[in-house]
Amino acid sequence: MTEPATETMPRCGSIAIVGAPNAGKSTLVNALVGQKVAIVSAKVQTTRTRLIGIATEGESQLLLIDTPGIFAPRRRLDRAMVRAAWEGAEGADLIVLVVDAKTGFRDDASAILLALRDRSEPKLLVLNKVDITAKPRLLDLAAHANNITDFAETFFIAAGTGDGVAELKSALAARMPESPWHFPEDQLTDATTRLMAAEITREQLYHQLHAELPYASAVETEKWEERRDGSIAIHQQILVERETQRAIVLGKGGARIKEIGATARAGIAELTGKPVHLFLHVKVKEDWAEDRAVYRDSGLDWVD
Repeated sequence: MTEPATETMPRCGSIAIVGAPNAGKSTLVNALVGQKVAIVSAKVQTTRTRLIGIATEGESQLLLIDTPGIFAPRRRLDRAMVRAAWEGAEGADLIVLVVDAKTGFRDDASAILLALRDRSEPKLLVLNKVDITAKPRLLDLAAHANNITDFAETFFIAAGTGDGVAELKSALAARMPESPWHFPEDQLTDATTRLMAAEITREQLYHQLHAELPYASAVETEKWEERRDGSIAIHQQILVERETQRAIVLGKGGARIKEIGATARAGIAELTGKPVHLFLHVKVKEDWAEDRAVYRDSGLDWVD
């Protein structure tokens, strides 16, 4: 006699993605979600706020907490970012340490490895960028990490190409506790559209500007207007610390700000599914990193 079918219980849990700057955390979150929800740049410390990417695998909903890179902080903004990263790991059902296998356990990555040793949450090790790393080095890194910290499993992936991501996603799903889903099936992130729009513009600052300027800038959404014709008018303010930086953002004859605006506008239109009118203004504000409103709009806590 055939046994009656039993209904599979849904699963849902939080997964903190931690690591040193430029380890590939945001790239991994985007790959697991299957769509871009976090900005990505080759420059370090691109992620400033704590964002949740929402992925599904079978009956499991994965709440992927994309945290800022953990590093030795110097400024108030640095301290807020590092705090956001560690708070993202608090009470998570699973912590995933992402390591740039090419760089290995230098400074920040080594400090994170030691800090995780005494944490009670289950932990997985993900060695990223294996496509550009020699295999013997990968095995050495895995052995070193597991000798220091108790990892339940180790995965070798290349988030940029997708190699190994499917296997990692299946393993994450299997480890989620039985629980109703926290978000609708079609929701991909907990971030507001307004915050995502500001992040898209900030991403262009990282892509199109050089040296240290992106780290000395922030993006605020001043006005968001839904027009009767179905389009959106968005006014954003780019904050910089010095007049010379303002000139760099504007570019010769305003060419650079126009290019930043055109590319960001296309990204925001894709995000919202609506025509977008984007107006960018560049303002010199020497102490913007001491403005509580900037932290609030970025989802960061003010730290002393």
